[in-house]
Amino acid sequence: MELTTKGVKGSQLKNMIIKRLYFNKAMSCAGLSELFDKSIPSIAKAINELMQEGFVVEQGYAPSSGGRRPLMYSVKSSAMHILAIALDQLTARIQMFDLLNNPVADMLTFELKLLNNPDALPKLVSEINRYISNTGILKDKIAGIGIGMPGFINVTEGINYTYLDAGGQSLTAYLTEKTGIATYIDNDSSLIALAEQKFGIAKSQQEVMVINLGWGIGLGMIVNGKLFRGHNGFAGELSHIPLSEDGSLCECGKRGCLEAEASLLVVAQKAIAGIKKGRVTSLKHSEDDHSKLMGDALIEAANHGDQFAIELLSDAGYKIGKALAILIHIMNPAIIVLSGRGARVAKILMAPIQQALHKYCIPRLSAGTELLVSELGFDAELIGAAVLVMENFDRVVKSKPVKASKSAAA
Repeated sequence: MELTTKGVKGSQLKNMIIKRLYFNKAMSCAGLSELFDKSIPSIAKAINELMQEGFVVEQGYAPSSGGRRPLMYSVKSSAMHILAIALDQLTARIQMFDLLNNPVADMLTFELKLLNNPDALPKLVSEINRYISNTGILKDKIAGIGIGMPGFINVTEGINYTYLDAGGQSLTAYLTEKTGIATYIDNDSSLIALAEQKFGIAKSQQEVMVINLGWGIGLGMIVNGKLFRGHNGFAGELSHIPLSEDGSLCECGKRGCLEAEASLLVVAQKAIAGIKKGRVTSLKHSEDDHSKLMGDALIEAANHGDQFAIELLSDAGYKIGKALAILIHIMNPAIIVLSGRGARVAKILMAPIQQALHKYCIPRLSAGTELLVSELGFDAELIGAAVLVMENFDRVVKSKPVKASKSAAA
């Protein structure tokens, strides 16, 4: 089955223009001509057609640079929409955006446990279709569905080897069939890195490591200006860097992994254990509460000065800093961005991370790396999911059943 992203019919050039205007916000005919190596008359013709079809609008004239000011063009925000979905191990968020990444409907958040849950995929499909129906937006006005999710993901074949088994079929093919909309999937940390590079604090940077601080600890790598995936597409598993030989048991089956020592889920579990032992804190816990609830409460408490919450996060930050020292020694990045859910407490994490870098990192290397806090924060994965759709806007997507290789499962 061959599918195309719902772009503009009849011209790949017009789809290329819309894609570029989505990322660049506004460009002139001359700028687009130089970018695509097309004549200015052919670009002008495509622009005029896009304006008549309601996809592009005049933005006004560019600031003067000494010569004649060029007329700038931008996408019409309401011409199409993008459905962005952000999954973590425990919850799902669904948000409809316009072409300027503005939300056009309320975000839907619901519990979706991914591990050992055969009902997760059917529930996700049901919630997607219900959400689209509730927005009242026609499916032919949706450019595509982008989904960020944890796990080992083969982007080319559209398979998640860790979660959401589609019965051996390509997950993207399954979701496209069930929703009627071209669907794309990628690792959550990779999409967060894309969001930071395209629209965030690392915009246009060439060498960036983006840390996804969530229930796990992920890494998205921008190398030479492009997302680095490694040989099999699984690069960036920072969470499984071993910090010790005899540490806590990780879900991967190994001991001492960073994720098992410093993820928000582990910090939440330590908070629960501390409350049971009588630690003085504003945090409350009942046996019916999920660790996620404690994680969100702990972030809130730390930002309000709770000393126990700050102590737990500081310990986690030091361990994260130790892992970042290894990363700096290997990759020598210009920038490291703290992003994801944990960006909400990044100011608390910064000091212990820097302390660990001072202790474990060669000064000449660490001095050349800037540590920044994401401005997109928890929204980064949703923005990245929208970016994923628009990255594929001018491409033909061949979607067919693909058998998932068990040997790559993790």
